[in-house]
Amino acid sequence: MTAAPSLRDRPLAEALCACARWFAERGLCPATGGNFSVRRDDSDSVLVTASGVDKGTLTPAQLLPVALDGTVLGQGRASAETGLHLALYRRDAAIGAVLHVHSIANTLLSRLSEPSELVFEGYEMQKAITGQSDHLGRLVLPVVDNNQDMDALAATVAGCMDTAAIAHGFLVRGHGIYAWGRDIAAARRHLEGWEFLLGCELTRRQLETHA
Repeated sequence: MTAAPSLRDRPLAEALCACARWFAERGLCPATGGNFSVRRDDSDSVLVTASGVDKGTLTPAQLLPVALDGTVLGQGRASAETGLHLALYRRDAAIGAVLHVHSIANTLLSRLSEPSELVFEGYEMQKAITGQSDHLGRLVLPVVDNNQDMDALAATVAGCMDTAAIAHGFLVRGHGIYAWGRDIAAARRHLEGWEFLLGCELTRRQLETHA
């Protein structure tokens, strides 16, 4: 069990938990899956979900403070994928929150034909992603191979970060999506937008198959 967050961290912790519960209520964190983090005010550490907790009932006491070098600053065991969150925070000081969920759409689309990227064009929801001003542009979401070694996975992600930075996210094949933003609200908007786009794309392919 982790300790309650400090008074300084309480607003961030409450906001991150509310965000996680919202996604869990929509079926995007099955079987305690998914992980969520937010950069603390000192910028040298984050709050991240503890390992194995139910995101549908997540409370601030189930968040751990972790330094960017991976040192756990509280009591408990951080999510197994904390290292990937930390690699993103270290790479880009503008990242304020990182959200990771599992959906049928993001999992299946990352595996169908083993794509290295998914391309979206013509969807109004593309404007949910920061920097996208209309539906006419070509929005690319990178897809990387899964790896249980978080250091190796982080190195793979680093190779696609120019594209991922524009998309504010990437897919891990057969696993799920990571999305981020300057704060929790921006990260949530990006993740909601991507999940809508991925759902549309999966349904489009299904309809074309049966046409």
